[in-house]
Amino acid sequence: MIAHLRGTLLAKHPNQVIVEAAGVGYDVTISIETFTHLPEEGREVKLHIHTHVREDAISLFGFVERDEKKLFEKLITVSGIGPKLAVTVLSGLPSQRLVTAIRAQDHATLTRVPGIGKKTAERVVLELKDKLEEFALPTSQASALPAGAATEDVLSALTNLGYQKPAAEKAMEAALKKEPNIADDFEQLFRATLAAIR
Repeated sequence: MIAHLRGTLLAKHPNQVIVEAAGVGYDVTISIETFTHLPEEGREVKLHIHTHVREDAISLFGFVERDEKKLFEKLITVSGIGPKLAVTVLSGLPSQRLVTAIRAQDHATLTRVPGIGKKTAERVVLELKDKLEEFALPTSQASALPAGAATEDVLSALTNLGYQKPAAEKAMEAALKKEPNIADDFEQLFRATLAAIR
């Protein structure tokens, strides 16, 4: 089974990459979270891989962070959650927020993810809430965006345009690191975030 893949990033999309290693191009399904951490096409990339074998297909699921792979493997042990839905969950909620929601039995946050209904959210909490000890949570969420009058409006505008919220949040963090004084200016923050997300 393939557990790790290192090679040249031939192509990348929000839910898929093609990595060439030893002359073979591997088609790997990824989450938005992993997509935001990828290098430029043509550069070397390293991915932790989960190989999923079915009677009719062998599928590869890749993660930049080892913890995201571990969380993916926890999710697919839950009845009713297959690998594709697990990737959707990890795309809809960053790993730390997902762990927090499960530990807090926060069904409302989980049901915001497409494909996760109330019953599935209840199963996720019931089956995983006591199995996440290895996922340490920082005392303060490192990914929390600075409070600013425009941050929520910009996130809302970007998600309405079709951008995934985790990708928009990461782009906004990058924009605010460069120009922290634009947090209250919708137009400047929107333009800077849009430039960072592309």
